[in-house]
Amino acid sequence: MKTYLDCWIQVAGALFSQALAGEPELVESLPKPLGEGSFGFAATLTGDEAGRFAVVLDGSILETPLVGEGVDQKAGWGELLRESADAAAGELLAATGKKARVEKFEPINGESKVSQAFQLKSGDRSWTILVRNEVRAPKPAVNPEPEKAAASAPAPAPPPALNPGLELLLDVELEASLRFGCREMQLGEILDLGPGDVVQLDRHVADPVDLVVGDKIVARGEVVLVNGNFGLRVTEVAAPRKRLESIRCLF
Repeated sequence: MKTYLDCWIQVAGALFSQALAGEPELVESLPKPLGEGSFGFAATLTGDEAGRFAVVLDGSILETPLVGEGVDQKAGWGELLRESADAAAGELLAATGKKARVEKFEPINGESKVSQAFQLKSGDRSWTILVRNEVRAPKPAVNPEPEKAAASAPAPAPPPALNPGLELLLDVELEASLRFGCREMQLGEILDLGPGDVVQLDRHVADPVDLVVGDKIVARGEVVLVNGNFGLRVTEVAAPRKRLESIRCLF
């Protein structure tokens, strides 16, 4: 069965080749000591798989603008590694059904132990990347009196019954879209757009994106990769009445 580390290797290899200049390749290698200036980031995950996952990079990687010209390279690597950590959680869910969520993501200076080592290769250049994986399935809690605990636990409340009229609409297919942000632009600016131009939106890369049906926001969440496709891990959901309001403009 796939582990979180297996999923990270898969999605990180794809993300690095797509997002970095020169389409570098991530390959496994023997661990090598990192020199001064090394830096990294650690993700703390919770859920069916929980623990700490850290990635440390050779400091010399900052000398090459892999994340883009004129960009803070260390901050760019932080955003890319955060994206890979989230995407690995999505891939873990798709592959095993186990849920994991990045609860905290923070910069670190290094790691004393290494789980696996990689080389990021681009042309005749390569950089060392070290990974420490402590993400595991939590041990089940020991309950000395399971029968007593089961008897004392309150019975779950039955789900509220749907209005019979609404049940007729449950099979209706609706078009849902993700909204990453927006920006007001002058007509002249739009007409001047060309290949390679960048349009900056009003939303930070770490902010949640909106799931929109009609003109209503029905949920918010984090973008993940699932089997090579973009997906949404829902973190907030509108009340059922608000979600039903999104249908009014479609009939």
